[in-house]
Amino acid sequence: MEISIILFLTSGLFLGWALGANDAANVFGTAVGTRMIRFSTAAIVCSIFVILGAVYSGAGAAGTLGKLGAINALAGSFVAAFSAALAVYLMTKAGLPVSTTQAIVGAIIGWNLFSGTATDPGSLVIILTTWVVCPILAAIIAMGLFKLTTAVLSRAKLHLLRSDAYTRLGLMLAGAFGSYSLGANNIGNVMGVFVPSSPFTDIKFAGLFTFTSIQQLFLLGAIAIGIGVITYSKRVMMTVGTNIMPLSPVAAWVVVMAHSLVLFLFASQGLERFLISYGLPSIPLVPVSSSQAVVGAVLGIAFLKGGRGIRWPVLGSIGAGWVVTPVIAGIVCFISLFFMQNVFNQNVYASGPGKAPVHISAELAPIIPSAN
Repeated sequence: MEISIILFLTSGLFLGWALGANDAANVFGTAVGTRMIRFSTAAIVCSIFVILGAVYSGAGAAGTLGKLGAINALAGSFVAAFSAALAVYLMTKAGLPVSTTQAIVGAIIGWNLFSGTATDPGSLVIILTTWVVCPILAAIIAMGLFKLTTAVLSRAKLHLLRSDAYTRLGLMLAGAFGSYSLGANNIGNVMGVFVPSSPFTDIKFAGLFTFTSIQQLFLLGAIAIGIGVITYSKRVMMTVGTNIMPLSPVAAWVVVMAHSLVLFLFASQGLERFLISYGLPSIPLVPVSSSQAVVGAVLGIAFLKGGRGIRWPVLGSIGAGWVVTPVIAGIVCFISLFFMQNVFNQNVYASGPGKAPVHISAELAPIIPSAN
């Protein structure tokens, strides 16, 4: 692989690191914040299952980003990913759980504006709708799950020590599931912009299975996410785990499960096929905000308790971060594309008969439009 290609992919790795540093809080933040699981344990488990989810189930949600704007040059993909990563990093440094989905969407729209590419309105509407539906759905699931869990525990009448052990185990399993869902749903944010111009080729292993070019991209991105989890996620974990409102260990488990279920629903190709086979409306496969999901779940439990204990200033800061993040990413992307093209003489988009070829794997071919 050429050195230039590796350099261009570094922005995707930076975005993966930023996602891991920020969004791991949404998976294990409540468990670490309530001191039920040590940070080191949470970081290791999260990293392993993020990689598994990204490689095995990441194809579905990545397609919608490709429809929103098929960035057809590696230099353009580099700028878009770097702009999103920078926006997420700035919010992470401030200790705020922000939406990586919103950051990459803002960057893609910035690229569309610079290149004169039309932003697909259907895909944009779907993505914007999920930004509203995601926290509401998480809140509803959390409220129902919290009622069910507390009812079961009250009837079980477990000894305090046994209850504590079960809660820790439950948080660990929920965190593993949440990490898998995070990798499956959000890897599209990290490497989705590189899909139309993927530099890799499929690798076949003795005719047994094929390691596709897209899976190779997703593996690199997932490893970067894992490194971000281990090196820089603790501060945001504490914001999610303790600063929005105090959570009991059981409530912490409910929050992680509700968040994880929402991410899984928007990433599962199997569920989509199942619903379609029975003539039912399918859930759109789109990267959703894990930050919005976990905050929605926390608020669902808070409203169930009458709204007591919510720290509104913290919540307001998080909401402001959600609004600012895509704007920052879009502006940085637009300005950076200008410099990349006019100062560094790099083609940030392909147009006309000289367009760069687009490499699309078999599993993504039906859902990602051709850039030619």
